[in-house]
Amino acid sequence: MDGNTGEPIHPTVGICNRAIKCGYHYPPRQYFNDHKYNSLPYGSSFSSQNSHSSISPHNSFNSRNSRNKPVSSPLQAHTVRLKTSQRKIDFIPLSYVKQSVSFNSNFVRFLCKHFSRDKIEKAMRNYALGATKNQSVIFWQIDINGKVRTGKIMQYNPDTGKRIKNQSGAINWVHNILKKRNSKKGDTKFSNFNLCQCYFGEHLIRLYPDKPIAIVEAEKTAVIGSIIFDNYNWLAAGNLNGLNVEKSRVLQNKNVVLYPDAGCYERWTKKSMQIKSEVLCNIKTSNLIENHATSDQTDEGYDIADYIIEGF
Repeated sequence: MDGNTGEPIHPTVGICNRAIKCGYHYPPRQYFNDHKYNSLPYGSSFSSQNSHSSISPHNSFNSRNSRNKPVSSPLQAHTVRLKTSQRKIDFIPLSYVKQSVSFNSNFVRFLCKHFSRDKIEKAMRNYALGATKNQSVIFWQIDINGKVRTGKIMQYNPDTGKRIKNQSGAINWVHNILKKRNSKKGDTKFSNFNLCQCYFGEHLIRLYPDKPIAIVEAEKTAVIGSIIFDNYNWLAAGNLNGLNVEKSRVLQNKNVVLYPDAGCYERWTKKSMQIKSEVLCNIKTSNLIENHATSDQTDEGYDIADYIIEGF
């Protein structure tokens, strides 16, 4: 979504949820690089004849609209993007986190089937796990300075611990909910919310500065990992492509181990090299899952939490 207009940038921009089997990923930065002469947002301001849902990511996009004048030069295009990237990061008041903290989520109900209450309570304290009225869990993104970036809302099956993906709105975000709720009241406080995500669990680096860091893909995996191996600060990238240099600047002078999901070892190894080239840290990628996963487990995207649960 365009941070200024709240509209989709273009139908081709985004990433497929089936990252391993599909692999489609066309990030906004690449889109704007490919269209330096016409950095226009795609959204309701375009007429239907200018909205080509089948357009290739690498085709030129030459739509014109009287309400959205095209940027006339590469310098102007760069300036527009620069202003957007330099916007002040917005945060969510900590009071929302405090109000949400609860054991009453289906995710925690699943944890209770496998772990002791005292271990779950410790995880609750460390990650400030929240719950919604329909028992979805809220994974809060709290940065190293204790600022709340957003909260990721997800629903889980309390028996299997699997994420429910086939329901409308299976994933939501706290900043989106606040934006919609406030707009109905005529309050524009969150209308132009500038989100800059951080690692889930990033705040633990400040709480436990002497612990080495383990980074996994899913928030669920980070919580379960922390319950079993509490000698590490467990962070989550949020998705396969959530591991990046910008987020990783908080890893300066830290010892870091990456635990990619099955089938993702090579991707995260390349990412670790990029991070190491820009951030002074000792970062390694574990091949533990890659070496033990069967072909079926690789297709299912097994992670370290799956092996932990199967061991109980």
